[in-house]
Amino acid sequence: MLSIEAQLTELREYAKREDIIISAEVVEKQSAKYIGRPLFNKMLDEIEKVGGNILAWNPDRLARNSVDGGRVIYLLDTGKLASLKFPTFWCDNTGQGKFMLNMAFGQSKYYVDSLSENTKRGLRQKVRNGEYPTLAPVGYINDSRIKSVIVDRKKAKIIKQAFELYVKGNQRLEDIANFLAKKNIISKRGNIIHKSRATSILSNPFYTGLFRYGGELHEGKHEPIISKKLFDQAQEMLKLRGKPDRKAKNEPQSFCGLISCASCGMMITGEYKVKKQKNGNVHEYIYYHCTKKNKSVKCKEPCIRQEELSNQLSSIIQKVSLPKDWAEELNRIALEDHKNSAQFLTAGVKEKEEKIQNIKIKLERLLTGYLDQDIEKEIYRAEKSKLLFSKKSLEEEIISLSHKQNAWLEPFQNWVKVAQGLAEFIGENGRNSVGVASQRPLLIFFKTI
Repeated sequence: MLSIEAQLTELREYAKREDIIISAEVVEKQSAKYIGRPLFNKMLDEIEKVGGNILAWNPDRLARNSVDGGRVIYLLDTGKLASLKFPTFWCDNTGQGKFMLNMAFGQSKYYVDSLSENTKRGLRQKVRNGEYPTLAPVGYINDSRIKSVIVDRKKAKIIKQAFELYVKGNQRLEDIANFLAKKNIISKRGNIIHKSRATSILSNPFYTGLFRYGGELHEGKHEPIISKKLFDQAQEMLKLRGKPDRKAKNEPQSFCGLISCASCGMMITGEYKVKKQKNGNVHEYIYYHCTKKNKSVKCKEPCIRQEELSNQLSSIIQKVSLPKDWAEELNRIALEDHKNSAQFLTAGVKEKEEKIQNIKIKLERLLTGYLDQDIEKEIYRAEKSKLLFSKKSLEEEIISLSHKQNAWLEPFQNWVKVAQGLAEFIGENGRNSVGVASQRPLLIFFKTI
């Protein structure tokens, strides 16, 4: 198809050859596929009022929809449009001429409709093949050479870091936007992206190997940037951050959640206190006391300083440290289990593969129910998304099992080592060893017990 400038040049030369006087040139740049073109309608309105003639390059330049085409033919019927000429098409204001014009308009509309349907069919087939049919999100590149989506290695690392930062819980959406801006991921206008765009990035399943298109979730062939587990954590954080912030009056202390009151059975809580003297000295203290939430029992236990509580705990821990022979036996059993873990791994992988196969069967049944119109479109889309997310999680669990089948052994041996050496540790460091400087071994021990 010729450009607008080329069409104008050809039309001027045609008018000169045919001795046609051009009173005005109307250049309508909006598509003839849709009704409501302002310049085209203004031209027809003037012809309807005072009459006139039209010279155009081709009938499809005037109309590719039934409304505009019918209006042009109606103006020929009423005589308001005296003549209609084209360099590439014969048309007289006769019955045969209007019939041919009507056929040309119908052919133009058929071409547009067929082109649209063929394009949609091609896009649907790309989706079925797992190919993303539109512009890829940040972190990926649309490679025109292979007509596929590939990972942008530089930006992909930044996107993964953004997810990892956000799931920590101490980052706002604005902080994520600022982080991305520092890494040169900005808007098209060169500004920091809005927090709604940051939300869109953090909630886009494309980064896990899935993608949404046409209101549905589909499996993609592109390489994932993040794991499904990290994505799920980000979704939970988005929900959590969306709730009103309820900041605790006091920061949680080291022993909170580990100890309960011996008198009433309620949990022990801690408070941070600061005492300022007149001479300018500042003293910081941490006190622990019973929450006293048991309404049926009036607890009379007083508060206790952290130093005193550490002394008491140190005495208890010395009594329950793991004996050496127990530690050796536990290590021996762990090494035997380590050798036999392969068969358990195989069984676990097989179980998850069976679940994946069941999900595939459910997806086929779900599609059949939707095609048979037994299931509403909204229900179909929602259930399909759930099944695909579950399938993705199971696939990642299989990979994790294959890579980390013996990852439990080292943490267990470390625990045995810590539990066995508690008495020696306390003896070397004194009775105040379970204080601020050495809370980690204590926490590991108590949580594991």
